Amino acid sequence: MPIYEYACRTCRKRVSLLIRNIHSPATPVCPRCGGLELTRLLSRFAVVKSEESRFERMADPSNFGDLDENDPKSVARWAKRMGKAMGEDVGEDFDEMMEQAMEEEGAAGGGAETDE
Repeated sequence: MPIYEYACRTCRKRVSLLIRNIHSPATPVCPRCGGLELTRLLSRFAVVKSEESRFERMADPSNFGDLDENDPKSVARWAKRMGKAMGEDVGEDFDEMMEQAMEEEGAAGGGAETDE
């Protein structure tokens, strides 16, 4: 049972309708205004990507353009993007945890960077 998207010419809204029988579908009716002048639209669709293709995409150098390893917020944004690419929910407190970890790492280094 597919869901099709339509544009209603009467109320000018986009609506989604569940079509119960694709072999003999009923005349679509706008659920908002009851209009019968509906035009079927081309819907978006998703493509399932393999784990390998997701890793290849993540390794693309263009994903590192705004990454600044010295900026905890930049690292957190990058890690969030990578988590989403892998389908992981990193949670709402992720930014705070990343900043804290980066601060601790900087404090542990204790001025490891020197200009000699």
